[in-house]
Amino acid sequence: MPVLEASPLLAGLEEAGRRAVVAAALERRVSRGRVLFRQGEPAEALYVVLVGSFKLTQEDKHGHEALVRFVGPGAVMAAVALVPGHTYPVTAKAAEPAAVAFWHQRELAELCRRYPALQLAATAQVAEHMREMQERFLELASARVEQRLARCVVRLASQLGRRTPEGLVLTVPVSRQDLAAMAGTTLYTVSRILSHWESQNLVRAGRQRLLLRDPHALVVLAEELPEERRP
Repeated sequence: MPVLEASPLLAGLEEAGRRAVVAAALERRVSRGRVLFRQGEPAEALYVVLVGSFKLTQEDKHGHEALVRFVGPGAVMAAVALVPGHTYPVTAKAAEPAAVAFWHQRELAELCRRYPALQLAATAQVAEHMREMQERFLELASARVEQRLARCVVRLASQLGRRTPEGLVLTVPVSRQDLAAMAGTTLYTVSRILSHWESQNLVRAGRQRLLLRDPHALVVLAEELPEERRP
């Protein structure tokens, strides 16, 4: 499992530990649109994406759903399974045909006991997800909407982008509604901004496909939004 061996979950493990963790992994395939685990269910397993991608969402007590992030090959999901008694904080739904490696909580605890670096790596993933959520909250509170959308697109491209002769293309099907949910704005506003970016030859946006023709310009927008560049 080359993708698993390159995952941050195995960072810091010596060769013997890496072999043991990989050998203990189970594998599961998930059809597009199927739920792997649901928010609020007991966190009984930790997952690493091998193939495809997942959409992670959260739902409030009123049933309103928020899109948290997309994750692709190598990404760690549900690291909270390290701690008994926790529940899944998000729902994971396959955005396309996917496969995951996973470890049930009991086996995971034994592996962490034998290889402390595994627990450190998994804990680091929990901390990274918390840091990202804090950044997203700050963006929603302080950044302009075009800047938020640019940061969202740049983040997706860094995680799930594939370089082509035309630019960076997102390898996961992302709709305009998905982008609106991630940027904390409306579908109309996302469509307006994408149209503006297309007129500047920054992107080419399809129904569920986004090509970044000028990634550097989008990074500039994400970091600082000059007055003359606003739509």
